[in-house]
Amino acid sequence: MADTDTVVALIAGASGFVGARVLEALLEAPEVARVFAVTRRPLGREHPRLANRIVQFEHLERQLAGLKCQVAFCCLGARLDERERAEEEALGRVDLGYSLAFARAAKAAGASRFVLISAAGADPAAKRASLRAKGELEQRLGAVGFGALDILQPAIVLGWPREIRPADLVRRALMPLVNPLLVGAHAVHRGVPVRTAAAAMIGTLRSGRRGPQRYTYSGICALAQLKPRKIAAGPATASGGPSPRAA
Repeated sequence: MADTDTVVALIAGASGFVGARVLEALLEAPEVARVFAVTRRPLGREHPRLANRIVQFEHLERQLAGLKCQVAFCCLGARLDERERAEEEALGRVDLGYSLAFARAAKAAGASRFVLISAAGADPAAKRASLRAKGELEQRLGAVGFGALDILQPAIVLGWPREIRPADLVRRALMPLVNPLLVGAHAVHRGVPVRTAAAAMIGTLRSGRRGPQRYTYSGICALAQLKPRKIAAGPATASGGPSPRAA
């Protein structure tokens, strides 16, 4: 199904900080006919277009067998631990293992587009464990075979998660003040408001871009401004908003 038609979306991580906003945006998007939200525990909400699938992530691919969708959104992320060994284990299990299993399940379900919230600086050789895990995930997603692979790389998603470490608390509080000072090549380090990040993930549907795409600050903001295409009896031809640029 083309991006201009209504689509069935699959999302993992819908109970999280970013994922909850992405779910809201999906349910508001006119081009999304149905949303399957994959969670470990019930979301506790009702919506005529929402179906909440409760799964064990260790058996994700088997439990999602038979599901059909056209696009998948991955917002999974481990709860970080102050202990380095525990943090690396959680990152390997969730950010890499569960996310890859979700990608394979989405591909088996017919998804032609996969959208990932990653991080600026993601690299398999990065010093930080979180960036190494995300870098390896990005690398391995390329082999899954999606026609469109959209990777958003914000330096930090601004807002107030339910659980936050003291160091992150200070960073989130100061980032709105620092953002205007980060210009030119340093703009990639700007913080992105959580609702902008969520809107940008929906914007990937409206961009029509194919193949692998990576978006940092400017690209994320451009995606977030894209307007819904008009949905008619046949494929729509109208579009709105600026054309996003991979950055």
